[in-house]
Amino acid sequence: MLLLSSSSLWAIEVYDFKNQQQRELYQELTQELRCLVCQNQNLADSDADLAKDLKNQVADFVMNNQDKDTILAYMVQRYGDFVTYNPPLNAGTFFLWFSPFIVLLIGAVILIFNIRKKKQ
Repeated sequence: MLLLSSSSLWAIEVYDFKNQQQRELYQELTQELRCLVCQNQNLADSDADLAKDLKNQVADFVMNNQDKDTILAYMVQRYGDFVTYNPPLNAGTFFLWFSPFIVLLIGAVILIFNIRKKKQ
C-alpha cells in the first residue's frame, strides 16, 4: 500500500523542449555528466537530489539555447573535471589517465623479476 501511495516513486521529469534537437542534447549531456554523489553513475540514471538539481540546470541551459561545449565548460568550471566521464589530459588528471599503464608496467617488471629468480 505504501509503495502505491508514494508519489515520489511515480515522479517523471518532464521538460518542455522546443524541438527534438534540444531533447537529444539534454539526453546526451545527462549521459555524459557524472553524478557527483553516486559512484560511477551518470545524471540520467541517478535519483540523488544533487543529480536532480543538475538535470534541472542542464535542462535550463538547453532550453536557453546554450550549446554543448558551453554547458560542459560551465559544469567543469563549477564542479571540476570529475563531473565528466572523459576528463581532459592535463597536469591534474595525468595520473588518472596513465595509472593503468603504470600499474601494468610495475606488474610486468615484478613478473619478469620473479621468473628470472625462479630460473636461477
